[in-house]
Amino acid sequence: MFTNAGMVQFKNVFTGLEKRPYSRATTSQKCVRAGGKHNDLDNVGFTARHLTFFEMLGNFSFGDYFKENAIELAWNLVTKEFGLPKDKLLVTVYHTDDEAADYWKKIAGFADDKIIRIPTSDNFWSMGDTGPCGPCSEIFIDRGEHVWGGPPGTPEEDGDRFLEFWNLVFMQYEQTADGEQEPLPRPSIDTGMGLERMASIMQGVDSVFETDMFRHVIDAAASAVGRAPTSETVASYRVIADHLRSMAFLIAEGVLPANEGRGYVLRRIMRRAMRHATLLGTNAPTIFKLVPSLVREMGQAYPELVQGEAMIGETIRLEEERFLKTLSRGLQILEEETAELGKGDVLAGETAFKLYDTYGFPLDLTQDALRLREIGVDQAGFDAAMAKQKAEARKNWSGSGDAATSAVWFAVADKAGATEFLGYESEESDGAVVALVRDGAEVGKLTAGEEGFVVLNQSPFYAESGGQIGDMGIMIGDGIEVEVLDVTKQAGGVFAHKVKVSKGALEVGTPLTLKVDHGRRTAIRANHSATHLLHEALCEVLGSHVAQKGSMVGPDRLRFDFSHTKPLSDAEIAEVERMANAIVLQNSPVETRLMAVDDAVAAGAMALFGEKYGDEVRVVSMGTALEGEKAGKTYSMELCGGTHVRRTGEIGLVTIVQESSVASGVRRVEALTADGARAYLADQDAQLRAVAAALKVAPRDAVSRVEALIDERRQLERQVSDLRQKLAMGGSASSNGDASETISGVPFLGRVVEGLQPKDLRGLVDQGKKQLGSGIVVIVGATEDGKAGIAVGVSSDLTEKYSAVDLVRTGSAALGGQGGGGRPDMAQAGGPDGSKAADAVAAIKAQLAGL
Repeated sequence: MFTNAGMVQFKNVFTGLEKRPYSRATTSQKCVRAGGKHNDLDNVGFTARHLTFFEMLGNFSFGDYFKENAIELAWNLVTKEFGLPKDKLLVTVYHTDDEAADYWKKIAGFADDKIIRIPTSDNFWSMGDTGPCGPCSEIFIDRGEHVWGGPPGTPEEDGDRFLEFWNLVFMQYEQTADGEQEPLPRPSIDTGMGLERMASIMQGVDSVFETDMFRHVIDAAASAVGRAPTSETVASYRVIADHLRSMAFLIAEGVLPANEGRGYVLRRIMRRAMRHATLLGTNAPTIFKLVPSLVREMGQAYPELVQGEAMIGETIRLEEERFLKTLSRGLQILEEETAELGKGDVLAGETAFKLYDTYGFPLDLTQDALRLREIGVDQAGFDAAMAKQKAEARKNWSGSGDAATSAVWFAVADKAGATEFLGYESEESDGAVVALVRDGAEVGKLTAGEEGFVVLNQSPFYAESGGQIGDMGIMIGDGIEVEVLDVTKQAGGVFAHKVKVSKGALEVGTPLTLKVDHGRRTAIRANHSATHLLHEALCEVLGSHVAQKGSMVGPDRLRFDFSHTKPLSDAEIAEVERMANAIVLQNSPVETRLMAVDDAVAAGAMALFGEKYGDEVRVVSMGTALEGEKAGKTYSMELCGGTHVRRTGEIGLVTIVQESSVASGVRRVEALTADGARAYLADQDAQLRAVAAALKVAPRDAVSRVEALIDERRQLERQVSDLRQKLAMGGSASSNGDASETISGVPFLGRVVEGLQPKDLRGLVDQGKKQLGSGIVVIVGATEDGKAGIAVGVSSDLTEKYSAVDLVRTGSAALGGQGGGGRPDMAQAGGPDGSKAADAVAAIKAQLAGL
């Protein structure tokens, strides 16, 4: 979905690296544009056409038809099939593309004034700095004089009168890294039409937000807010409706709010919508309530919304709660950052961006908050900080593969075809070398001591995918021994076996005997099957919102990430383990079958968010449910291409060893199976027995005895703390300068104490204030590690003249520290140099005396 064009999935077809069994295609796909080159985010809600989420329609030619046919197909569709009035249509072409202009004259009968030549990159399309590119021709419709705006190429072109709804890209060149444009081997066509824009034209409305695709969601928003849209508020409702679509589809694709990459884009979209909800007067989570209306509107076309409705709503609700807290915290931080600014001053752009980037506090809110105080914001500085952040963010959007490496695998796939996987049935087979790769290029030979990649016609080795790591093992032949270190899946279904040649030499055509490491594969199978049991158990125990967010299946343990908003309780973990192990004890057969993907989902197979499936899928089923709504039915059924045990009893035992947070709304369980689980439990039992022996109790009584000892310790610590405080405040003045005295007419008590924790200083200050009645109390506590804490109290009758915060900062500076905080009547700080404790008291006394 994060794509700047509908042709991204066809890039290698256009450049000739990849071949498909077809030369024409039509598509309808989900797109989000809220970052990078094509960023519509800031326009959404304020124009009649911009959206962050939209459905893109396209038609493609891969060396088949070209300009003339593309223009003819487009013209026939919009005028004959859609019935758009010809006299309201006009087009743009790249200023040097005479060929396209002539075809428009010939096919549409356009005069020159209906064909606008554009000399800028607006009419020369490219997907990035390198890759396929070419001139394009955009089709516009004139919506009438009642709508402000001018035709493309005029100063008023940003208006909504002339609406561009279809872009025909004539893919003729490939932009190389050195800036050259090389002709593509087969000139091609790539077009993109916005479904929402076309709907607004066909329905005769002036804005995409007035179509039936948005009306119901906007009505639901108005109902949730409790007020109907007005001319002043309609933009906010439009922002919420559009952004809700982006949020829902991104979350359904497995994206969750975060501070970088795709998660950062989602969070920015979410918080922009939430900001507009607060502008409408909401002060509680509201947007999550709109998810059902969106699901009703789009769920039939996109069933992933129905499947993920609970997760989508919960993720949005949690983010709304965080944002509302952020809003309050942001205003407080803004107040602190501008405390010393006055009328006519300007807040630094970097500070404004920090509020935005770190705390999610929008720039417009910062500007609004400061406008009443007549304080400006350094917009240029903010923009510079934003540009720097975007430069960093772009790194997250870049592809992770090396172009040369990618090309070699496409070449191998084109020559040798996909590797036939034999590993479901066997861990040993014969195979022949069909390609060798080293350092990103095909080679003719790998000799002893060298590492590289081997591609075989068939293989029992599993290639890493779906969370399951690749197999290891050996390849042997006549005088040849090869160690298999890993296996990965490359372009076109090619299995790349990473190897180290121990003996002999490998060449293309070499016959080999292939042996998977049996013990390692057995352990991986048990762990992979256990993830399926855990997935189902988590759904049963926690609810239907649980969805897999990632996994790692290795020989020594498994890791399973899933959507859930809070830590699992001990009781929940125990119940998940109980349910999974009940299926293990059934020792029921694990069944696999190939099915059409729609049939598999209809049969109840669990498909994972974000996963892409072909027409035919492998369905793995195991166990019979013993309880709940599924009692008597298949316990676990998932689409999965991994290797699994033959019977659930081979898993042996499932033990969860850790539960933790991975990201916002995502939890992780780590577990062991079979021998690993038994060894772990034996070790836990041995440790418990050792603890019980040290406590001189039976193992069953160890926990209660430890709890009793902890309570005893807490009581003793409280008693010691009370005694230390009494000793600290008792006795006469010492040579540390801690005598009670009067300074500038104010009673003052300053003491240096030892052996107290910083948290105890406040209690001493309160005692000192009671002792004085009216006055200032300073307590400095030197700690055993050579540092010091300081607390300052000011009686309530003196806070208008003296601030504890100002005084404690003076004392902290004497201790070698910085800052400090609190309230005017009580503040606390610290410092690294406890030997300066008396100096801290003296520094505050000097400040009071005006020295």
